[in-house]
Amino acid sequence: MTNLSVNINKIATLRNARGGDNPNVLRVALDCERFGAQGITVHPRPDERHIRRQDVFDLRPALTTELNIEGYPSPEFIELVQQVVPAQVTLVPDSPEQLTSNHGWDTKKHFDFLSKVVADFQEKGIRVSIFVDADPEMVDYAAKAGADRVELYTEPYAAEYPIDREAAIAPFVRAGERAKQLGLGLNMGHDLSLENLAYMHQRMPYVDECSIGHALVCDALYLGLEETIRRYRACLNP
Repeated sequence: MTNLSVNINKIATLRNARGGDNPNVLRVALDCERFGAQGITVHPRPDERHIRRQDVFDLRPALTTELNIEGYPSPEFIELVQQVVPAQVTLVPDSPEQLTSNHGWDTKKHFDFLSKVVADFQEKGIRVSIFVDADPEMVDYAAKAGADRVELYTEPYAAEYPIDREAAIAPFVRAGERAKQLGLGLNMGHDLSLENLAYMHQRMPYVDECSIGHALVCDALYLGLEETIRRYRACLNP
């Protein structure tokens, strides 16, 4: 079964646009769980433009599903994760100025750095996933660095899907098969939607988790949050 982890960053963005606490991030997260989400993802950035540090501390004891914290492993991020001890941390190579993630790690170039970060988090009992492009070599070095999982950056798949879905999924199948051969867990994330998710799962039913935020929140404006989560779950578990 492929789990759905709902990224609630956009809920926090909406809250922050007006100040105050509406919508309430914790309540939405708990509703996502109640409606069938099997995990909650947050990506706290240094400027706290969406998820704030305090949100992470509030979420951890209240959630009954897995909390996944994404981010660049700066000293401040590492300290936060080690204090909160989520089920999973996803290491992304974003700079503080980036609007959103747009590439995976060069796990070969940053091998020493990633190896130390992975080991430090695993000492706390935290599962570690490394965000990579759909490149078997990057998967190889993530495994050598000691990662438990890799998350494949799926924006290229989403962009190519309307043109040629077979060509779009092909590199992800290759990278996913390599991860399986190496004994790595496999996550997918970025620009996955109701349009392209079911085909991805059809071709790669062994994916452990999909982290979806922007498209899911957009769909919820029209469908409602409960129905939206039901539809995404149906794509992953037909």
